[in-house]
Amino acid sequence: MDIYKILTAEVNDALNALYGKVFCGELSFQKTRKEFEGEVSLVVFQFLKLSGKNPVETASEIALYLETNSQAISKVQVVKGFLNFSLKASIWAAYFQSFQSDDLHAFAKPSSSGESIMIEYPSPNTNKPLHLGHLRNIFIGSSVKKILEACGHEVIHTCLYNDRGTNISKTILSWKKWGGGSTPESTGKKGDHFVGDLYVLFAKKFKEEQEELIKSGLSAEEANTRSAMLAEVNALTISWEEGNHEVMALWKMMNDWVYKGFETTFQALGMKPKKYYYESEVFQLGRETVQEGLQKGVFFKKADGSVWVDLKSENLEEKLILRSNGTSVYITQDIAIANEKEKDFKISRSLYVVGNEQDYHFKVLFLILSKLGRSYAEQLVHLSYGMVELPEGKMKSREGNVVDADEIIEEMERTAREATVQLGKTEGFSEKELTELYSILGMGALRFFILKVDPKKKMLFNPKESIDFNGHTGPFIQYTHARIQSILRKSGKSVEEIKVWEKGSSYILQKAEIELIQQLGEFPEVIREAAVGYSPALISNYVYELSKAFNYFYHALSVLSAEGEEQKNFRLALTYACGRTIRQGMDLLCIVVPDRM
Repeated sequence: MDIYKILTAEVNDALNALYGKVFCGELSFQKTRKEFEGEVSLVVFQFLKLSGKNPVETASEIALYLETNSQAISKVQVVKGFLNFSLKASIWAAYFQSFQSDDLHAFAKPSSSGESIMIEYPSPNTNKPLHLGHLRNIFIGSSVKKILEACGHEVIHTCLYNDRGTNISKTILSWKKWGGGSTPESTGKKGDHFVGDLYVLFAKKFKEEQEELIKSGLSAEEANTRSAMLAEVNALTISWEEGNHEVMALWKMMNDWVYKGFETTFQALGMKPKKYYYESEVFQLGRETVQEGLQKGVFFKKADGSVWVDLKSENLEEKLILRSNGTSVYITQDIAIANEKEKDFKISRSLYVVGNEQDYHFKVLFLILSKLGRSYAEQLVHLSYGMVELPEGKMKSREGNVVDADEIIEEMERTAREATVQLGKTEGFSEKELTELYSILGMGALRFFILKVDPKKKMLFNPKESIDFNGHTGPFIQYTHARIQSILRKSGKSVEEIKVWEKGSSYILQKAEIELIQQLGEFPEVIREAAVGYSPALISNYVYELSKAFNYFYHALSVLSAEGEEQKNFRLALTYACGRTIRQGMDLLCIVVPDRM
């Protein structure tokens, strides 16, 4: 049942009866603002050409006609150029009946368009551990994947490992110079943490070298050019690209340490890509594409042998494609990987979940692919998101100033434990159940706190704020779901009994009930909007508003102690529908909602 189709037909009946014409466009209905009476609003300015009258006169005539003749509208309030409709309780009851007894996913699932979409995340470098920024990347990527699947798309999750290049060479050099033969096992460290510490150590030693060179009278630029450490890094990079056996063996050993560490974290986050891509496997393909670009005149070679693309006609700059020493840069591999993705999966759209610091990079990448004649270039999307910052400022990996992903997950579980114990919500749980609950609450708080922010905006992360049971947080929504399940259990009825509510009921709906029904009906459209905008924040805020509306309903009207059986049955059905929708919404955010808290 589509309420807005019914209202459109009735408004056009009014226009035809009053002015002999109907409105040809699509009527734009809005939810009535809380300070006014009614549930649905419609602006009348679009009808002035039909009426030939001012907005207030037009609105008053339409309101009078609808109040006299409408089958759906009980009252119309005129507020300047707006019509605020109060719909009959029978319409809201029928509307609720049209979706409240559907199966779990059928209620929320919009129509399918059947696209095949690839989404790449988190694409980490293998010279440092996963940090809070990677968590935002993973949370956005995994939620967008679920939202797109809810809209009927086939979504292929891939992950790119940036596993070669100068930064990787820095960690290799660091281990050779100062590692002393140590390993993750010998130090008791997780593999990605172990290698990340080597990267930070290199940055520290390099800074010391630079300071010494500057003290000797060199400028900062000259010191960088004369750096013995950078010369060694460049030599390692060249040796790797030439396939030097010793360098390759060391590189493989250190990357394997990182992969094992990453996989532990990925499993904890429920992340399992369909395919991994590796820069190391495509850098030769990237070089072949460079030759193709030179032959087509897309790229050009400078006197020092370096290869560039000139994008000044597109109001961009010249971009390096291949260094003078023949080594590849990031964009060289990205061109090759884009080609490989298309060859492997024949996708209709490809999303790159990467922070907004790389906006320019992807603008250039997509433009280069277009110039090379890749037909799929128009279907590439950079799902850009803002950086996560801490109260003390921006994170910097090379300085070790990051919030480690594993540590923040553990801290969120500890914070969830402290908050739950403090609120006295541990009664009746075994120790095993409590451990699972703390994990659910901690991860739910972390994911929700990050996903409620529009991906395009940067965000400030504060663990204590995220765990609040009463604010705009994951635990508040999780607690609301647990409260709903408690009500349903106490009713003594089965789910099938609760879902069945007779359409012919004479029960007059209350305002809090109508508001819940209206909000439940918005869910499919919210999913569609979230899919189009790649924005889990729309789902996050919808579920939060629904949880608030349910709590208002719960405190305003009794469910289990309702005046009659008919009233009680309807409110139980409405309660069930709210719980189901909260669960579906949180599932789209990859957040578990417990049945008990």
